[in-house]
Amino acid sequence: MISVRRAATTAADVGELVAQARDGVPRAVARLVSMVENAGPALREVAAALAPHTGRACVVGLTGSPGVGKSTSTNALVGALRARGKTVGVLAVDPSSPFSGGALLGDRIRMEQHATDPGVFIRSMASRGHLGGLSWGTPQAIRVLDGAGFDVVLVETVGVGQAEIEIASLADTTIVLLAPGMGDGIQAAKAGILEIADVYVVNKADRAGAATTVRDLRGALALAGEHGPWRPPIVKTVAARGEGIDDVVAAIDAHRDHLERTGELRDRRRLRAAREIEAIAVAALRARIGEVRGGAALDTLAEQVATGAADPFTAADRLLAETSN
Repeated sequence: MISVRRAATTAADVGELVAQARDGVPRAVARLVSMVENAGPALREVAAALAPHTGRACVVGLTGSPGVGKSTSTNALVGALRARGKTVGVLAVDPSSPFSGGALLGDRIRMEQHATDPGVFIRSMASRGHLGGLSWGTPQAIRVLDGAGFDVVLVETVGVGQAEIEIASLADTTIVLLAPGMGDGIQAAKAGILEIADVYVVNKADRAGAATTVRDLRGALALAGEHGPWRPPIVKTVAARGEGIDDVVAAIDAHRDHLERTGELRDRRRLRAAREIEAIAVAALRARIGEVRGGAALDTLAEQVATGAADPFTAADRLLAETSN
């Protein structure tokens, strides 16, 4: 196995790391994920080197409120996909430690049975205060695993509420997990959750109330009205025992076939790319505004708005003009 020992600071170094990652060297994949997660100086070189190799992986997002069994379901899905000969990359986004800033829960511990499988790569990523259940570096980390040649990339979010739905903008297929006895039937009727799911999974279906949760979910879907050509299926699972996981994989495959057949996969990925470009541009703009803030321009504009000499929109236009110089 090729050892990756030195920091990748040049285009040549990055190219070598990408080549090693595509050859299945786990340390190279890990280095690339770290580089994009930390927004290192070679981030642009990494993105450029990966670009020709991306767009092939099936990206599946798993989200739901805390306690529904996201990690257990992810672990079970990895096993089912590997049994079908698929290579799998996992990005498990956890809350950040208030001390180190690192991932607090460490999903790799809960998926340790796959740790020695060369066809599986698992990485815990800290949310670092980023809202929406993901982390800032998640889109680029997905690109790394896609470019490294993984057939499927599973993205497990932080436990989220009905408003934190960012995963839908990154995944080809979004799975929303619910569980009986957690009020999820009511939560499902709220704005956001109904709109993002491509597949619903009612986990812990061996518990009392599972049938009620399924019934409430079906009722909420009926109230929501027209869903278009794809109607999200509801799959019951007991992930801890692997029950129903094959049905989840079948639902993912069926949704993938639908996306490719209708051209929606291309549309989703184009929209994903547009949002990614926009986020990078906004981040760059914020950095430039921060530089302007250190000077007198922003203070002068703020004084004009505060005294009524200018309106905030005109001031913003002037600030943007200042940052473009």
